[in-house]
Amino acid sequence: MKKIILLCCIVLVIVIVYSCKKNVSTSSLGTVSLSLPATPDIYYDSTFLSPEFSDSLNKEATLGRVLFYDGHLSVNNSISCGSCHKQSIGFSDNVALSKGVEGQLTKRNTLAINTLTFNSGALSSGLANLFWDGREDNVFNLSLRPLTNHVEMGITDPGTLPAKLAALPYYNQLFLNAYGDNTITVDRISKAIGLFINSIQSFNTRFDFYNRGIQNSMTAQEIYGLNLFNTKYNCATCHNISNGFPGGGGYGSINGSFKDIGLDPNYTDLGRGAITGNDTDNGTFLIPDLHNVAITGPYMHDGRYKTLGDVIDHYSHGIANSPNLDPLLKDANGNARNMNISEDEKAAIIAFLNTLTDYKMLTDTKFSNPFNIK
Repeated sequence: MKKIILLCCIVLVIVIVYSCKKNVSTSSLGTVSLSLPATPDIYYDSTFLSPEFSDSLNKEATLGRVLFYDGHLSVNNSISCGSCHKQSIGFSDNVALSKGVEGQLTKRNTLAINTLTFNSGALSSGLANLFWDGREDNVFNLSLRPLTNHVEMGITDPGTLPAKLAALPYYNQLFLNAYGDNTITVDRISKAIGLFINSIQSFNTRFDFYNRGIQNSMTAQEIYGLNLFNTKYNCATCHNISNGFPGGGGYGSINGSFKDIGLDPNYTDLGRGAITGNDTDNGTFLIPDLHNVAITGPYMHDGRYKTLGDVIDHYSHGIANSPNLDPLLKDANGNARNMNISEDEKAAIIAFLNTLTDYKMLTDTKFSNPFNIK
């Protein structure tokens, strides 16, 4: 009997040790080195920044890059910002709902984060708000939201992070480089991550080249899709398609708009309305940026649509008569429109949307995971 009890205890210890190892980030002490190539170039708006700050800001962005990919920023060292925002797919996730700490699923689909134009700490690129419901409007505070979310990263008190990070061997020099001393604070953590995120710019798509007058950047079908997008179906009223240069706007919403696009006749998620408390905001969600949209599916706030074809089918014949349906999606009688987009038109619009992919940004080592696992 004693042997059986002893054997059970040994098995239990093995299970506990194995479980703990699973939860420890691959960037744990003594197992990792950093690969930090040329630092990201920060986009400068001459109204508030000047080039002489470049070296300092780039060092902060380099720190932010390490923090962005470091699982130690989660309660059990298992989830980083980069866990759900993957560079190869436009810093989005490829599942409807992402997994947070302890394998819990997020409430909403992960929005892509790229080309969030640096603008005095606030999100720009045509957007005035962050997240599907606009609960944050400052990119320097952006990272604190998932950090303190019990499902996503699970840090109950961000004030515990400085001591946790100070125990890691690589942050002493990184904070010293960025700020002139090695003091770690929550504000410095969030600001550095915000600078890194702002450095992730996308303006090397075939559509950008087309707008710059580069010959043969788009095919006839893609140009046809662009014209349908801008004119017949008026998608550009909400999705502000511009030239994609830094400072030239983006492929996002106009003035941070929130819209009810008729996903459901009855709301199961109030969206913006849960933040403002206004009934007229119920069921409205942020109009997403379209940079790299062809690879950032699944789509909508709940990831219900797997493909761009599914999204176009929604607008073609799937719009519901929801309470706050946007007027642009109503017919003359006040009912949900049926746009009846033909298969040829659908193929052309999808072809155009594929021209918004920036392969340089998706593979640029400046934005990649810097941790080299030994």
